[in-house]
Amino acid sequence: MPKPCFLILNPTSGRYSEPEVDRIVQALSAHGYTPELFITRTAKDGQNIARQLCERQQNPLIIAGGGDGTINGVANGLIPGRATLGILPLGTANVLAKEVGIRNVADAVERIIRGATRQLAAGLVKAGERERRFLLMAGIGFDARVVQETRSAEKKKLKQGAYLLAGMRCLWSWERELLQVTTDSGETVLCHSLVVCNAARYGGTFRLAPEADISTPGFQVVCVTRPTRATVAALATATVLGMPSLAGGVRRFAAGSLTVSGFKPVQIDGDAWGESPATIEAISGFARLIV
Repeated sequence: MPKPCFLILNPTSGRYSEPEVDRIVQALSAHGYTPELFITRTAKDGQNIARQLCERQQNPLIIAGGGDGTINGVANGLIPGRATLGILPLGTANVLAKEVGIRNVADAVERIIRGATRQLAAGLVKAGERERRFLLMAGIGFDARVVQETRSAEKKKLKQGAYLLAGMRCLWSWERELLQVTTDSGETVLCHSLVVCNAARYGGTFRLAPEADISTPGFQVVCVTRPTRATVAALATATVLGMPSLAGGVRRFAAGSLTVSGFKPVQIDGDAWGESPATIEAISGFARLIV
């Protein structure tokens, strides 16, 4: 019996090519799938297509091909509890793929064919009348400012190195204002910046929050409580070296939801999004994820 699946692909992704797409479609078709292909043209297409598929299908298998931004767009179109999500790592960092151990596109296709899944939890950020889901992380403060300040021309030329350049610029023009974070347990923390982690990895292979699990609702929160350049630099260095817990001036805790007061930029799954104040909450049973 044919197995329908729906591929939402971003043609501007770094590893996208028509021959690659042909190989993906042929491999899926050879194993009984009937792929329907959707090529995005605008940033909102992935979300809109995914929503329409969920509205007309009971449990669609939706496969997002691109980077983490593309996958985030598709995730924001899913109806919670109604879809199975597969991913094709066609982007630059492909953090979600690394989180579940997907090595490359061929490996991703093999996993889709096998069909093994696990629960996928998500997060939801609300700021004023706006809201956005995330699968990996939401950052408020320094890392969001780095994302905001990353220049497109540098990103095309330097890939992930563009974020390092932006980070150096943000360290140079340092600001010391604090945020107030209130958790669902009633605890209040003052911090300069924070990253709310739904996944363990950050920026690629680096484990910022080793205890975070994308299958379990809730977050590991990393707060920079000492508002200095040295603290942020030490946390970045410790994370790259695989020892993020050794960084001083940093508070770590688990939370199911939190409220952030103060005005600082927000990034969601590596893309600039808006500004705090904001509330962040977990979404359980969001989707099934092909693993």
